[in-house]
Amino acid sequence: MHDRLTQGDIDKMQEEIDERRLKLQPELIKAVQEARAQGDLSENFEYYAAKREKRQNESRIRYLENMIKTAILIEDHAAADEVSMNKSIEVYFPEDDETEVFRIVTTIRGNSLKNLISIESPLGRALLHHHVGDTVHVKVDDRSGYDVVIKGIGVDEGEDADTIRSF
Repeated sequence: MHDRLTQGDIDKMQEEIDERRLKLQPELIKAVQEARAQGDLSENFEYYAAKREKRQNESRIRYLENMIKTAILIEDHAAADEVSMNKSIEVYFPEDDETEVFRIVTTIRGNSLKNLISIESPLGRALLHHHVGDTVHVKVDDRSGYDVVIKGIGVDEGEDADTIRSF
């Protein structure tokens, strides 16, 4: 599967790879060597724990490298008054008579508990490229869906913002 990522997402992943390779990996190698030097490996818990941590670090590096290698780079050239990446969107749910604010992000940054909605999610996909006042139908599956109304679009918060603009 190819993840749709922004250049900012790729840069953050590369920073993590560099941190893990240049700082963490040498520390983990040293921990394995020190644990091995303690003697009998058959009952040396510290040795096995250090090896496991080293393997987990190497696995994470491979995972991030694969994500970068297979990523589909996306750019957003939407108008200021249009729903797009990294903008806060005030959405009204008529069925519930409730209003919520979401931020549209890439899949790897999505977090529904923080109202960070992925562009791959049904809501995120439906809202993209619409404007304030539009009623949008969110298709959940082939048989069900719901309507929402876009009440506001916040100023672009930038890719690194972890907060959602309140209206």
